[in-house]
Amino acid sequence: MGIKETLGHLLETAQQELETIRDKQALEALRVRIIGKKGELTALLRGMGQLLPEERPAAGQMINEAREKFTAMLEARQEALRMIERRAALQKETIDVTEPVPPLPLGSAHPVNLVMAEMVDCFTGMGFEVVEGPEVELDHYNFELMNIPKNHPARDAQDTFYVDDNIVLRTHTSPMQARTMLSRKPPIRVICPGRVFRSDEADATHSPVFHQMEGLVVDRDVTMADLRGTLNAFAERLYGKGITTRFRPSFFPFTEPSTEVDLTCAACHGKGCRVCKGTGWIEVLGGGMVNPHVLEMCGIDPTVYSGFAFGIGLERIAMQRYGIPDLRLLYEGDVRFLGQFR
Repeated sequence: MGIKETLGHLLETAQQELETIRDKQALEALRVRIIGKKGELTALLRGMGQLLPEERPAAGQMINEAREKFTAMLEARQEALRMIERRAALQKETIDVTEPVPPLPLGSAHPVNLVMAEMVDCFTGMGFEVVEGPEVELDHYNFELMNIPKNHPARDAQDTFYVDDNIVLRTHTSPMQARTMLSRKPPIRVICPGRVFRSDEADATHSPVFHQMEGLVVDRDVTMADLRGTLNAFAERLYGKGITTRFRPSFFPFTEPSTEVDLTCAACHGKGCRVCKGTGWIEVLGGGMVNPHVLEMCGIDPTVYSGFAFGIGLERIAMQRYGIPDLRLLYEGDVRFLGQFR
């Protein structure tokens, strides 16, 4: 058989095999068998030395043409295999948008956020403005402008996490009260919600991280009666009609006089029950008239203006509102617990 017939038979056989190939491995095996270092076409090219000199140019041209044809056939089949693989992948990944699927689990608002949103709505409805500030605070704003100088014993009750001697994680949101009084003139009516930090051991009623909402009003002729009226309106909004406040004398460095504030027990409406331990009252917050020295340090004339301030622990309100027995449940991230507050 002459070289022309050999090449024709070789290409015809290769074409038939290419049509049956379904994967890249078989395609590569055929390539190596035909045009690899020990392939059939390569062997013919190396065997040209046995031909007569006048036959070699024509034979070389035919072998090269056969090699080009085979390469073109190989590339065409390679592209066809790519298309087959692509169609198979698309078919495998097809999504039937009409097929019913189970609903995705939905999250729910955290009980502390629920309470915060309701309280913000209550106080803004009374004309308060929401102000927020840094959680990493200067000692000057966190303590000194709140009438708690260095070595004051009240700092022991608010022991916090110190970054250095002058930078702390804030122990209350009161620094925003000071920043507000320094940056604007009365009348001032703001609430300051946010996260605060104290170095408490975590237990059923304490956490090193918790939330507060503090309020501040500064204007002419502000009295304790204004504080009580504001808190009575807040109590009725949060717990319903008939809930009122009771003031008990207390001490806070930044207010004078100061008071602890109890609310009528929402569970028994003052009759006495297990929740309020038979007293009819539940301690909720603290407040009082802004200490004149605090006003003076913040650039407000205490002979012209007066004000009141209060602070509420949001976790305590949430626990009372929803009957949560242990504060730690609020921060464990258990979806079975949190899912109850949708």
